[in-house]
Amino acid sequence: MSTSAISVREGEVLALLGEHLSNAEISSRLFISVRTVESHVSALLRKLDVVDRRALARRAAELASAERPRPASALPMPLTAFVGRVRERAELAEAVKTRRQVTAVGPGGVGKTRLALAVAAEAAGDFADGVWFVDLAPVLDPGRVGAAVAAAVGVGEQPGRGIDEAVLAALADRQALLVLDNCEQIRDGVAPFLERLLVACPRLRVLATSRARMMVPFEWVFPVPPLSFADGGDSEAVTLFMERAAAVGRPPDPAVRERIAALCERLDGMALAIELAAARWPTLGLDGLTAGLSDQLRILAGGPRADDRHRSVRAALDWSHDLLEPHDRALLRRISVFAMPFTADAATEVAAFAPLDPAAVSDGLGRLAEQSLLTATPSAAGTRYQALETIRQYGTERLADAAELTDVRSRHLGRCLAGATALTAAEGTDRPARFDALAEDMRAALAWAAGRPEQRADAYRLALAMGELTFARNLLGEAQQRFEQAAALAGDGDGDGAGVGDGAPALREAAAVAGCRRLGDDMLRLHRAAAEAARRAGDTVGAGRDLATAATVAYRFSSEFTRVPTADEVTAVLAEARELSEGGDPAAEAALALAEAAVLADAFGAVQGAADNTAHETVELAERAVELAGRAGDPVAESAALDALSGALTWAGDSFGAAAAARRRIAVLRPVPGTPAATHERMDALAMAAGTALGVGDLPQARRWGRQLADQPLFAEVGHHAMSWLLIADAFAGRAEEVLAGSTEFLDAWRRSGLQRSFSLGPAAASVAMTHGLRGDHEARADWLAVVDRAGTASEHRHGYGAVFDALVLLHHGDPDAALLRLAPEPDQVWKWVSWIWLHWYVALRAEASVLAGHPDARDRIAAARITVVGNPVATAQLDRAEGLLDGDVTRQLAAAAAFDAAGCPYQSARTLLLAGPAHAEDGRVALADLGLTDG
Repeated sequence: MSTSAISVREGEVLALLGEHLSNAEISSRLFISVRTVESHVSALLRKLDVVDRRALARRAAELASAERPRPASALPMPLTAFVGRVRERAELAEAVKTRRQVTAVGPGGVGKTRLALAVAAEAAGDFADGVWFVDLAPVLDPGRVGAAVAAAVGVGEQPGRGIDEAVLAALADRQALLVLDNCEQIRDGVAPFLERLLVACPRLRVLATSRARMMVPFEWVFPVPPLSFADGGDSEAVTLFMERAAAVGRPPDPAVRERIAALCERLDGMALAIELAAARWPTLGLDGLTAGLSDQLRILAGGPRADDRHRSVRAALDWSHDLLEPHDRALLRRISVFAMPFTADAATEVAAFAPLDPAAVSDGLGRLAEQSLLTATPSAAGTRYQALETIRQYGTERLADAAELTDVRSRHLGRCLAGATALTAAEGTDRPARFDALAEDMRAALAWAAGRPEQRADAYRLALAMGELTFARNLLGEAQQRFEQAAALAGDGDGDGAGVGDGAPALREAAAVAGCRRLGDDMLRLHRAAAEAARRAGDTVGAGRDLATAATVAYRFSSEFTRVPTADEVTAVLAEARELSEGGDPAAEAALALAEAAVLADAFGAVQGAADNTAHETVELAERAVELAGRAGDPVAESAALDALSGALTWAGDSFGAAAAARRRIAVLRPVPGTPAATHERMDALAMAAGTALGVGDLPQARRWGRQLADQPLFAEVGHHAMSWLLIADAFAGRAEEVLAGSTEFLDAWRRSGLQRSFSLGPAAASVAMTHGLRGDHEARADWLAVVDRAGTASEHRHGYGAVFDALVLLHHGDPDAALLRLAPEPDQVWKWVSWIWLHWYVALRAEASVLAGHPDARDRIAAARITVVGNPVATAQLDRAEGLLDGDVTRQLAAAAAFDAAGCPYQSARTLLLAGPAHAEDGRVALADLGLTDG
């Protein structure tokens, strides 16, 4: 068969088959896909009438001496393989087939030229007269565009005809693709030349690359995006980095692909930047590259290149910068201070000073976007502009070179401070979005201002505002950092006389945020620091109040410390607080009274608390703290004092009084704005309300409080704390499906938290373990008991809630002797651990276990327990059931089942039916199955 039917590309494939290359090698050599190679091989087998690749290779050798079809001109052969861009290649190839003139537009270094070459190479077979490539980078005269095209396609000067006309005549009937690279610096010459060319050459297609579009009606613009990094370690950006890094001798370990993805994201997916970073891989490694990206323009540089623009990111940006008019250069450097997308109004506020007026700013933003130096994103709220990070760094350098850095940064700081101030006073559902739109700019402005003495006052105010705003946005770590930063900027203790205020209020706010984060060590540190700041500011009474609060924190939140303060340490802090609090200030007196209730009488049942304090003394001290806090008019302090009273009443055995005090806390806090201190107090109040409601058998109310606690915005990232009381309430009720569903969130969040320990986390984990036990899954129960050991405190688990939950499981599985052994101590022997919210459960279970185990004191234990649990519907029903079992009174047992249902405890209702005998056992099994439990 004649070879005249073989296309140019098929001839190239055939020649490479003659060199015995694989399809993948041919794909790499010709910059086409493997699938395209396979298609060409199939066509060659058919056209040359041979049976396999080996025969094709022989035929290629036979034809080697013959003149082979050649393209009208060759494309430049890149020295590295093309990576990724599957979607862009397909879209751009389709555009080239259907549009007369396509412009691939994007910033320098994004990869426009490589993409255009790849598309042109793959599309070459669709153009009978081939593909021409014209690099316009060296052309500086707009009138020389035609000459550059003529040189590329082989058209010479002709007598009586200009070079442009010669090109038009030579290409008039050609079916070809013309690739014009780097059109940006001579757009004024390219656009009119292309208009004449496309009219005169109807079968010609043009693919141009430029940093700015031509702005002509016959142009179809294809924006070239950065390389995608959305797929993390599997993204195009990472693939490019891995391949280029491997080429320089030391391929990265695949295990670091996700970290490389983060690096590529910081490089904005810019192909040139990624390639230059990969080239530094062998000497800097990932850590060095990551650290160096704070100065991308310095680190992203390579060796000499044929085209100096590709030697470094700086060189690429210099090229773009030099093409700008002076006013646009000024605007580019001034808007580099914006870290977030910004509006024209914002740019005007910061950049509109000589030589720029407001109109020049608005107009210039459009031109910078046209030059791909800004991205413009239209929205219902208006157009927003943004520069890539490398362009921002470049602009900042230019800002310093122009001696405008301080002026522009100061304007930017003023704008951020005004925005932050407005946000702190704002309300409405759009407040979070408004904060997000300004957040990075506020951070950048604060970072700049914090180190400059002349800006210290503004930096202090901005740090305070950001503390409040980040707290409201649930960014607790940053909120604490900002309040501490504000305290440092207050400068009351730095000795330089440059202070702008008292740092104590900011430190108190930071301590409250630390409380919301359950960081006991930080709470104590910050309250003591606040005391020191107040003392330096001459506020000795305030210092005494802060020290009293520090002492209270050490005992009240003792389970949230990594190093629990000793009793001697805290007593010393309390003694110092007394010395400073003399003078009759109501707030200081209230704080001191609460500290005495906490430390001297252990109202909160602290880890380091003594076991021999008297309940009567504890209640008296707590009541005094409540009275003084109310007199001082401080709802937050009153709530804390009520918490002490709630604890003291549990030691006195008054569970209902404890629950009432907990409910009162919520009422006191209801009208208080959501400051960090109020929010911390409110979350604790909800937890205690849920716990004390459980303690008196009000399971529906406990679940409502637990649900409100779980729905607190600040608990969004700490599901283990959010779910704790809800899990316990559902476990007591027997709602197994809800417990198991919530336990997954609890466990994941607890692990993410670093395996925190707390008074509420241990019981929550134990409630999940109990639920698995009631389901008969003892392996899962053992796993969760291991969590209990790490999430709670040992003594509480051994003598308090652990005894209750273990006894419930043992009784469920028909082992009352083991249950009674678990509950063997008399309540007054373990009062500190059971008298909080577990007392009623403990005494009722102990009485029931005594009945089922045949203990001789069973009836006496029922009678004693009744006195303790009077008013508790669940515990009372449990004692009624126990007495019915003791007396063989089935009617009384069934009445107890109804009482359990009325109290919101379906598990105990179902278990009652099992205990009531064969006539009711099947109903009990069905009820348990509906709850997701077994019958033991």
